[in-house]
Amino acid sequence: MKRLLTAVLTALAMLTAACGGTAERAEIVVTTDLLGDLTRAVVGDAAPVTVLMPTGGDPHSFGVSAKQAAGLERAALIVANGLGLEEGVLRHVESAAAAGTPALLVGERIGPLPYRDSGNPDPHFWTDPARVRTAVEAIRDRVLADVPGIDAATVRTRTDAYLTRLDELDRWMTERFAALPADRRALVTNHHVFGYLAARFGLEVVGVVLPSGSALASPSAADLAGLAGAVRAAGVTTIFADSSQPDRLARVLAEQAGVEVRVTALHTESLTPPDGGAPTYLDMMRANTDAIVAG
Repeated sequence: MKRLLTAVLTALAMLTAACGGTAERAEIVVTTDLLGDLTRAVVGDAAPVTVLMPTGGDPHSFGVSAKQAAGLERAALIVANGLGLEEGVLRHVESAAAAGTPALLVGERIGPLPYRDSGNPDPHFWTDPARVRTAVEAIRDRVLADVPGIDAATVRTRTDAYLTRLDELDRWMTERFAALPADRRALVTNHHVFGYLAARFGLEVVGVVLPSGSALASPSAADLAGLAGAVRAAGVTTIFADSSQPDRLARVLAEQAGVEVRVTALHTESLTPPDGGAPTYLDMMRANTDAIVAG
């Protein structure tokens, strides 16, 4: 009897440990709030989703604590943008992946476009809802493959519903941008972030204030002078600056251009709190489309 009791207790302990390990690895950890919104649209309450980047943050510059870095290695799945976007976090993602944590680098799955100036891959794919559709499908597939105990039917149903909403967004954006005349399709932004939108909807990015895909870069006087000439030549009337970044450089460019140029804020690399105008990806794209067409 004593041996039987010992065997039963040992088996229960092993079962408890196994269940505990599964519970610890059931969490999905996402690097940016935009990808967090897409991931939550896919899984709903079927699995906990932790987003590392704070709302309104800059994906190029945010970092993680030691506790968050350790959480990456315990995750059931890591969802990251990749393509160099999360400059302060990617090494932790790579370390966790090397240690065996499943990781999805979404940017590698959407057919990335190169930056016009450098030829390096552009990570800002979310300005094209068609590529976001591909990203959502990739997230769904990896969630179903890597998250233990996930309700597959719920994930598929939620994904299908969200893909329908993305298709509706894509059609609406197509109609809005189609109304712009040919001579009003030039974009100037504070840094390289709308290449995918321009390619998808027939706009032209004639220049950027920051000569980089990262908002951490700084322009030279020659950069600003050259861009000012492009602004005058294209007849640009509005410069679009990220709502989370100071628009001082954009205003300096407006002054150098020698023409009356407005500076309009867009939500480009992060979401906002619920009352900020862009609390979800779908809200962000509609708000930006309206602002670009109006500008």
